[in-house]
Amino acid sequence: MNFEQAHAAWLEDHLKRRKGERRSRLERGHAHAEKLFARNIWWEVKGNFDHLHPEYEVADWRGRPYFADFCYRLGRLKLLIEIKGYSTHVRDMDRTSFSRECNRETFLTGIGYTLISFSYDDVNAQPDLCITLLKLVLSNFEPQTMPSERTIFAENEVLRLALHLARPIRPIDVAKHFGINHRTAVKLLQTLTAKRKMRPSRISQGGKVMSYE
Repeated sequence: MNFEQAHAAWLEDHLKRRKGERRSRLERGHAHAEKLFARNIWWEVKGNFDHLHPEYEVADWRGRPYFADFCYRLGRLKLLIEIKGYSTHVRDMDRTSFSRECNRETFLTGIGYTLISFSYDDVNAQPDLCITLLKLVLSNFEPQTMPSERTIFAENEVLRLALHLARPIRPIDVAKHFGINHRTAVKLLQTLTAKRKMRPSRISQGGKVMSYE
C-alpha cells in the first residue's frame, strides 16, 4: 500500500468514528500542511499510521476543547504534534493569544502529554531535519530491538549528547558516554557526518578530525 492509499484509508477510518463538531473539525483541520507532514515526515519514519490520531481533541486548562494536529498514543507515550505556520503562530498572534498558547502547552505537559512542534517551512523544505528530530523524540519512548534500530538509537543518542554538551563533540566524549572504544566512537561520528547530520569542527594539521558539530 502506497502513501496515498494508506492516508486515505486512515483518514476515512477516523471520519467514520466521529460525529458532529469532531468530524467537522477533522474535515476542516486536516488540510495541506497536515497532509504534507503525514507524507514527508511521518510516513518516512513509520511507513504506517498506526496509533496516530488526526485533529486530536483535548481540554485546555480552562476546560475548553483544543484540537492538536496529531496525537501519537502508544503505551505510556502521548505525543501531541503541531505544524505551525509563521503567519498564524508568529506574525498575526497578539499578546493574549500568545499567553494562551504558552498556558495551554504548559498545562498539557503537566497532565502527561509530550508536545512537539514543527514549522510548516521545515516540513516543506527541510523534511530530513524534521525526520531526524522526530526520530530523536521517539527514541526516548519506543523500544529498539532490531540491529538497524539499535544503530539509529545510537546515532540519535550521539546527537542528543552533542546538544547537551553545547560545544563541539569529540570522539572521547562519545567513548565515555557509551563505554565503547575510541575506534567505534569515531565510526559513529563519521557515519553521522556521512549522513550530513554532523560536520567536522576542528581538523589537525595531519588531517585528523578532532571534533564535530
